[in-house]
Amino acid sequence: MLKKLLMAMLLFAAPALAQTTAIRAGNVIDPATGAVTKNQIILVKDGKITDVGPAVKIPAGAAVLDLSNSWVMPGLMDAHTHLTLGSPGELFLEGEYLKASSALRALNGLRNAQDALQAGFTGVRDVGNDANFVSVDIRRAIERGWFIGPTMLTTGKIIAPFGGQSHNIPPEMGPFWRFEYQDADTPDEVRKAVRQNIYYGANAIKLVADNSPYYYSEEEVRAAVSEAHKAGLTVGVHVYGGEAARNVILGGADSVEHGFDLSDELLKLMKEKGTVLVGTDFPYEHLKVMGTAGGILPPAEVVSKGILDRLHRAHKIGVKMAFGTDVVLELPGKTRADMMLDYLAVWTEAGIPPAETLKCMTTNAAELFGWKGQRGAIAAGEAADIIATPSNPLENIQALRKVQFVMKDGKVVKKM
Repeated sequence: MLKKLLMAMLLFAAPALAQTTAIRAGNVIDPATGAVTKNQIILVKDGKITDVGPAVKIPAGAAVLDLSNSWVMPGLMDAHTHLTLGSPGELFLEGEYLKASSALRALNGLRNAQDALQAGFTGVRDVGNDANFVSVDIRRAIERGWFIGPTMLTTGKIIAPFGGQSHNIPPEMGPFWRFEYQDADTPDEVRKAVRQNIYYGANAIKLVADNSPYYYSEEEVRAAVSEAHKAGLTVGVHVYGGEAARNVILGGADSVEHGFDLSDELLKLMKEKGTVLVGTDFPYEHLKVMGTAGGILPPAEVVSKGILDRLHRAHKIGVKMAFGTDVVLELPGKTRADMMLDYLAVWTEAGIPPAETLKCMTTNAAELFGWKGQRGAIAAGEAADIIATPSNPLENIQALRKVQFVMKDGKVVKKM
């Protein structure tokens, strides 16, 4: 009897597991080249794209989705998120750490991750400030199928010189920042911190190189990179410019995060070494709300002008870039995804063509994440992370604000 029951269950489940979905796509964008192919059939099975082409035969019994009037492309990616952070006013990280529990920040992070997915971001790299590995648990919950969300890279605690990104903390307060940071002040300590992060579930690594009067040496950066690469993890490093940035680039980091003060010389060195720039190019609207962050940041006008100049120069020099936002605010009437998409206007103002911006949000980000050949393209063998818009983002990048269709690992999660 039990054997018959099991056989019946398997027969019942088989069609669902094996069902093919066919997408009739009017315009398919290849972000790697900027090319558009028309009237394509995309076949999806078991979460992956199995075939793409104009003459692909749709199997009998396949579910058919009509996107013949849409612009179809791989899902977007954000290479610099802090999903569990959310400041309602002037940025003051120390206050954020103290006023919200890890549980509350986990719920906020999951909400933000799901907002991002609904807007078309099927992949994100969450780079710390995450309340004691909360982002790792959000990622695990999504991977286990408990919740729908984007595919995530999570760095866990940020590795930094003593004090992390906190400032002017009296000794009576103690090292409360250790929920957010791993203190590491020698190559051996850096190496150990990488191992600890990996042990607790990080699948990417982030360092802060220059947020103190002291900064990491090339040797210390290289120690982190060596240890992370042995485990198959990439390393992003928060650094603005100067000698610290040179150490980061020569130390072999996979990406420079922010890089607001990078000179042309350092940008050319990044191009030579293949270091990716994740510029976190803040919109002026956001900078005004962030304020001076307790005197850490210059006035919004100064920062905005510098961001536009550096972004323009990086593009002109040919530095490989990946789109990253660094949103840590809660703005009235806006979701986290709305604020992520605010950054598109900055790229346009800096003179970046829409095709290049889209490439940085897909192809380049996927390569930085280590997902080349797995995610980031509409091609056979890739994960079926597919989005669609009613107008062409290659003509106007703001088209990405109106994503009408989202498929994540072969499952439709949004269809308008």
